[in-house]
Amino acid sequence: MLDPRLFRSELDYVQQQLARRSFPFDTEHFSALETARKEIQIKTQELQNERNSRSKAIGMAKAKGEDVQPLLAEVQHLGDELKAAETKLADIQDQMTAIMEAIPNILDVSVPDGKNEEANFEVSRIGEPPVFDFPAKDHVDLGAGKGLELELGAKISGARFVVLTGALARLQRAIIQFMLDTHTSEHGYTETYVPYLVNADSLRGTGQLPKI
Repeated sequence: MLDPRLFRSELDYVQQQLARRSFPFDTEHFSALETARKEIQIKTQELQNERNSRSKAIGMAKAKGEDVQPLLAEVQHLGDELKAAETKLADIQDQMTAIMEAIPNILDVSVPDGKNEEANFEVSRIGEPPVFDFPAKDHVDLGAGKGLELELGAKISGARFVVLTGALARLQRAIIQFMLDTHTSEHGYTETYVPYLVNADSLRGTGQLPKI
């Protein structure tokens, strides 16, 4: 999800960048929600302060032996108002969160606009593409009969997934091991093992939820 502060301070910029992706964003509706959020949040804070002040007054009145029943009734009324305000604030915040979670990442200003891949341009090149003295094969053809299982991968997980067996599975494991060893021993990275399963908050934090 994009930084909420971006929606508060640079809403027009967000709309412009989303338009580059042909993504509709109703800024008027979002602005109305933001205005309502500010108003109800201020009211909620005022009610909280007022309730705290009245509660202190009750304590002082009790210490003096005064009748606190009228004050208790006022605090009860404030408590009901506060609860209603908090419920309304939470509802508005949930609406805003739902909108922000459904918005894709905005493009970097350096990314060119274009209708198709023909608008792409080369930023930099390192080395030169290799030239073979034999016809190059597609990776699917290379893996055929050597442990590349396309149909099984699609059956288990869906399109574009594969199952590797035998030598290809060992090759992938070796490449992973090589990558880890290189970066931890030569580039200053620290190897970390984390759980395979994560909670919803973690998925939202990495942009994997919600799935629109």
